[in-house]
Amino acid sequence: MQRWVELTQYVSIRYSERLAEAGIEPSVGSTGDSYDNALAETINGLYKAEIIHRRGPWKTREAVELATLE
Repeated sequence: MQRWVELTQYVSIRYSERLAEAGIEPSVGSTGDSYDNALAETINGLYKAEIIHRRGPWKTREAVELATLE
């Protein structure tokens, strides 16, 4: 049985590899991006408050996608 830390490290490495394969830069691990992260957290919070929590519960992912596009 693997230790939890080893499993987490494997998942993190695999996640980074998948991002690289897709040509995507990770949003964590860079210097000086705390304000960008705060902005992203604010946007996510507003999205959840105005769409997800107000109009749920959701039955399908497609329903969430359509509500997001409205």
